[in-house]
Parts: sequence; C-alpha cells; structure tokens
Amino acid sequence: MIIQTLHSVNFSKKPRKNSDIKLIVIHYTGMQSRIESIKRLLNPKHKVSTHYLIDRKGQILKMVDDNKIAWHAGKSKWKNYINLNKYSIGIELVNKGHEFGYEKFTIAQVNKLIKLCKNLKKKYKIKNSNVVGHSDIAPLRKKDPGEKFPWQKLQKNKIGIWYKKLQPKSLNLNDKKIKKLFFANIFKIGYRYFDKNRRSKKDIFLIEAFQRRFLPNKVTGKIDEKTFKISDFLANHIKN
Repeated sequence: MIIQTLHSVNFSKKPRKNSDIKLIVIHYTGMQSRIESIKRLLNPKHKVSTHYLIDRKGQILKMVDDNKIAWHAGKSKWKNYINLNKYSIGIELVNKGHEFGYEKFTIAQVNKLIKLCKNLKKKYKIKNSNVVGHSDIAPLRKKDPGEKFPWQKLQKNKIGIWYKKLQPKSLNLNDKKIKKLFFANIFKIGYRYFDKNRRSKKDIFLIEAFQRRFLPNKVTGKIDEKTFKISDFLANHIKN
C-alpha cells in the first residue's frame, strides 16, 4: 500500500506510546476540494490536523505520525475515554460534506480505507467497537462521516460493528420504557453526552447519530422499533 507523506505542523509535540492508541476515528473533510482540505490541515492558524487523509482517487497522505497526537477529534467521548485525540488515529476522507454538497464515498477511497484500517487495527490491537465516526464521539456537534458512509461494508471486512438479522417479533413496551432501554443500550455500546436516567432535548442528537450510522435511510431522531432492536442487538452482541 503506497502512502505519501505531507506533514502537518498541527500536533502535540510530546509523543505517545503505541499502547495509548485505542481507537480509529473516521471523518469527512467537509470542504469544497482536496486542495482546500489539505491547506486547512497544514495551516497552523486553524489548529486542526489528521494522521491520514484519503482523497477521492484513493491516494493516502500521511500528515501526522501515529506516535504523535493529531488534532482531529476535539471535545469528544467514547466509552470511558474523554477528549479522544490522545487515544485515537484520525482518518479524513475527502468529501464536501453536508454543508457543501454531500457525496457518496468512492470505491477507491473506501477500499484504501479498509486496507489502512486493517493495518492499524492489527498494529495497535484496536477493537472493532472502537472504530468509530466523528458523530459517534461528538454527537451534539458533528455529522461526519454521515449517512452515506458504508459502515456495513467495513464490518464485512472485519472493521467496526454492525448488526445481523433482527427478530421480527413486535415489542410490547411503552414509549418511556423503550427510551430508557435504548439509552442504556447505546451507553453500553459506547455513546456518551446524555444521562441514562433523565431525558433531555439534546437526546435527539444522540438518536440521530446512532441512526446515521446504523439506520442511514431513516434518520428521524425518533426511537422506532427497528432503531431500538438494532441498539439491543449491538448492546448484547458486541465485544467491548
């Protein structure tokens, strides 16, 4: 796998140990072009960076060494990890994003991402449940990589998590109980930024983040039967 190097100056100078690396965080660039994305990631004024960038032709750029902390995740939580820059490898995929004309990710781009993730998973012993999107770790403010990202294809290549065939049996639970169980489930999966025992107006962002990843054709912000069943399957079957 050919990886070109184009180093950014935006990273924490103190190196980290291989054992500190616990997650892979996938982003889209959310800018109008590859050139603009790279300019931003290189510019010290913006104070953002990534370890790897994959363009739409499948070319991989390494912008920060793995043993350095890149500035890609921002304020974030997953499981018991807080502010995930320290614990993660960031991968940016060139895509205009929701603001500038969200595109499908290219086949070349996704295939290279799969190869890269396989290498990183093996090297740093990263669990499938810790391969996440930016919206998973920062659901109140981020949507990337978004509903067009092929999480199911990654899982077929043993990267990340997905669900299997769901039971057709209907639920006989009231709305209040389903909500409580749903949030208990997604907490077990790794989502944070909510109170398991108290509902809030912000909960809609958590539901949308979950649906954007696991039910991308129905991002409603409402806990319907399928949304709940997916959460229940994952909470009871994934290895954390």
